[in-house]
Amino acid sequence: MQGPRAVYRERVRSGQVKPDPAQEFAIEKLQSLEDALKQYKHVTRNRVLSWLGRETPPPPKGLYLWGEVGRGKSMLMDLFYDTAPVSRKRRVHFLQFMLEVHEAIHAWRQANKRGEIAKSAKANGDDPIVPVAHAIADKVQLLCFDEFQVSDVADAMILGRLFTALFEQGVIVVLTSNRAPDTLYEGGLNRQLFVPFIELLKQRLEVVQLVSPTDYRLARLSGHPVYHAPLGPDSDREMDAAWLRLTDTPRGKPVKLEVQGRKLLVPQAAHGVARFDFADLCEAAVGGPDYLQIAWTFHTVLLDHIPRMERGSRNEAKRFVTLVDALYDNHVKLICSADGPPDSLYPAGDGSFEFARTVSRLMEMQSVEYLAKGHAV
Repeated sequence: MQGPRAVYRERVRSGQVKPDPAQEFAIEKLQSLEDALKQYKHVTRNRVLSWLGRETPPPPKGLYLWGEVGRGKSMLMDLFYDTAPVSRKRRVHFLQFMLEVHEAIHAWRQANKRGEIAKSAKANGDDPIVPVAHAIADKVQLLCFDEFQVSDVADAMILGRLFTALFEQGVIVVLTSNRAPDTLYEGGLNRQLFVPFIELLKQRLEVVQLVSPTDYRLARLSGHPVYHAPLGPDSDREMDAAWLRLTDTPRGKPVKLEVQGRKLLVPQAAHGVARFDFADLCEAAVGGPDYLQIAWTFHTVLLDHIPRMERGSRNEAKRFVTLVDALYDNHVKLICSADGPPDSLYPAGDGSFEFARTVSRLMEMQSVEYLAKGHAV
């Protein structure tokens, strides 16, 4: 299989990607990590090695790739992930990962209360962090995190112990972030307790800044309308063109997001962009947690066929309001086709007063200022 360097250069040759020295530098770092992974044999610590006086070979350093929004960080990490010679690997949005960690911690504590945790599994007493980390390490050797950030105090207080345990188990981490390590959790509560985690990251990951002058994401949006009305063949063509412009593919692949133990189907997804029909999100049994997961996972959403909603469409209108709020609060770009301008979509009915805020947000989300904002998660 080709490595990330070869795939990247082929995309440059084919015109899919514009030549960018900053991206070339980052891809070389990712290629070096992939080469190291090929040489690295993950050996579980065991008594046999200790008896023989042999030490577990140290894993290669991971990578912390950071820079401003739209510079191609996620694209580069995806190239690495797709070609990484590791069978046990996972790419996950960091917020989704931390939700799973908190759920696992809660489950461990409940099992401990019921007396279901063996004493042999409680080397750290009643602290669930290490056993949860071990459970993660049993499943993955390579963890790739997109959109790494820390804003929640509960996350900040467990990350040091969690990642220490993961690194001790030989897990290799690659992540992208809009922030330099030293600015993580800046201004956060009890930040002094978080600083050792920053130092741990800098020890275990090579920090690479992607210094590119071009915001490729904004460049693909600039000069093109993001709200297409009325509905019809013309707006359908505009939506298809927007999808192709953003993803370089005529059709995305379906994916499933994990939401509170359920699976949410995304009909099309590619390169951080998702595409839905209005019926998928606002006429089905979908709600706030689903919309938040979409907003955390994708930087851009295409939504086709928003209808004019009558008085009897109260539930659909309410879901649409919640969806727009989730996208707006997380600075997700919304490209949509609708049966009319925003103020005509739900002019009367239960909740139409609240819908006025959605109209205002839909207007703002078309502005250059909004489109220039980075994904907030």
